[in-house]
Amino acid sequence: MTTTPSVNRTAPQPWQWLVLGLGLCLLLFVLVAEVIAPAVRKGSAPSVPTTAAPDTALVQRGAYLARLGNCAQCHTARGGADYAGGNALLTPFGRVYPGNLTPHPTTGLGAWSAADFRRAMHQGIRPDGRVLNPAFPYTSYTRITPSDSDALFAFLRSLPAVDAPHKAHELSWPLGTQTALTAWRWLHFSEAPDSPSTPEADTAPSARRGAALVQGLGHCAECHTPRNRLGGLRSSQAWSGALMPDGLWYAPALNDNTEAGLAGWGTADIATLLTHGQRRQAYVAGPMAEVVRNSTQYLNAADAESIALYLQTLAPAAPAAVKSPASADTTSPLGAKIYENQCAQCHGKHGEGVADAYPALAGNRSVLMSNTHNLTLTVLRGGYGPSTAGKPQPHGMPPYQLSLSDAEVAAVLSFIRKSWGNAAAPVTEFDINKIRNSPIR
Repeated sequence: MTTTPSVNRTAPQPWQWLVLGLGLCLLLFVLVAEVIAPAVRKGSAPSVPTTAAPDTALVQRGAYLARLGNCAQCHTARGGADYAGGNALLTPFGRVYPGNLTPHPTTGLGAWSAADFRRAMHQGIRPDGRVLNPAFPYTSYTRITPSDSDALFAFLRSLPAVDAPHKAHELSWPLGTQTALTAWRWLHFSEAPDSPSTPEADTAPSARRGAALVQGLGHCAECHTPRNRLGGLRSSQAWSGALMPDGLWYAPALNDNTEAGLAGWGTADIATLLTHGQRRQAYVAGPMAEVVRNSTQYLNAADAESIALYLQTLAPAAPAAVKSPASADTTSPLGAKIYENQCAQCHGKHGEGVADAYPALAGNRSVLMSNTHNLTLTVLRGGYGPSTAGKPQPHGMPPYQLSLSDAEVAAVLSFIRKSWGNAAAPVTEFDINKIRNSPIR
C-alpha cells in the first residue's frame, strides 16, 4: 500500500506580500516608462525645423566647432559617409552605436530644429522626450553656449543627407531602457546654466576660454576622470587619470606632474603638442593621437593658447628637476642587451632620445608612471604619432609583439624604468601577458 505524504501548506507571510507588491509596482513603473510615456511624448509635435538659407559664416564656425568636439571620430564609420553614424563604441556595459548626424529626414537630424538640437546638447534629451545614452557626452556638452550649439547645428544641416538607419545599442537589460537612463541621468548629470557668458572665439586668449573648451566641447574629462561602477564621472577626482573604456589605454592625470600635469610647461610648448602631436621629447600616441589628428591640430592659435593656459592651472607648480647620473641598471643583463640591440639606436645609449624625433626615456613621465599599460602597448603594438599639418611625417616605432617574448619585454621595460636616474618599479611577465592577450579594438 502506497501512502501519499501530506503537504503542509502555509499562508503567505506579510513580508512576502510586501515583496510581491513592490515587484508589481516596479513592473508597472517600467511599463509606464517604456511604453506609455513614449507614446504620450510622441503625441506632442516636435519643433518645426527652420528652412531659411544657411548663414555661410555660421556654417563655417560650426565646422570649426565640430572639429574641436571631435564629432566625426565617433559619428563616422570606417569607409562610411561623414557624420552618418559610427562604429561601435565599447563600454563596460556593452556596445553603443553613435547616430546619424546628417540632415536625413527620417534617419538623421532632418526633422530636428535648432531648439531640439540645443536641448539634446544641453540636457541629453531627444525631441520626443527620450533620454540619450550618456556615451554621447551631454554631461560635458551641457556647458556649450546656445550660440555654439546653433553653429554646430547649422554645419550639420549643411551636410549631404545620408539614409543611414541607427543600429540598436547592444546593452544588457535593463541598461538600455529609458528607466535606467533616466535614473542614471538623475544620479550623474547636473545641467549647466544656460547663459551666453562663455568667452567666444574672437576674444583674447585666456584660461577662462580654455576652461570652456576643455570642459565643454572638448569633453576631455570623459577620458581623464575616473568613473564609478555605474559609469558616472567621479567629480571629486576630476582630471586624476583613468583607464579608457577598452580597459587597455590609460588617460594620464592632468593634475599630477608625475603623469601629464603641464604646470611646468610653457604655453607655446603645450599648444605645439596639441596641434603637432609632438614637442621636443614629448609625443602623443594611442587614443590621444587620434584626438590630435582629428581634432586639436585644427585649433586656431588663440584657442590653442587658451587651452594651454587652462591646462597649466590643473596641477600645482612643478618642482625643479633634479638631474641624476646617467647610469644604466646593471642588475638586468637581459634587459640591457635587448635595449642595446633594439632601442639604443633611436632612444640613445643613455636614454637621451633625439629632439623632435624620438622621445627621451630618461626622466620620461610616461616611462615612470605606476600604470604601465601605455608603455607596454607601445612596445607590443608600436608607437605611432598622428600625421598633422605641422608634422606630416612623424617618426614611429615598430611593434615587438612578434619578436619579443613576455619575459623579454618585461626585462627591457624594467631595465628602462631603473636606468639613467629612473627609479620606477619593475614590470612583470604577467603585466605583459595581460596586455598581449587582450583583443585589439
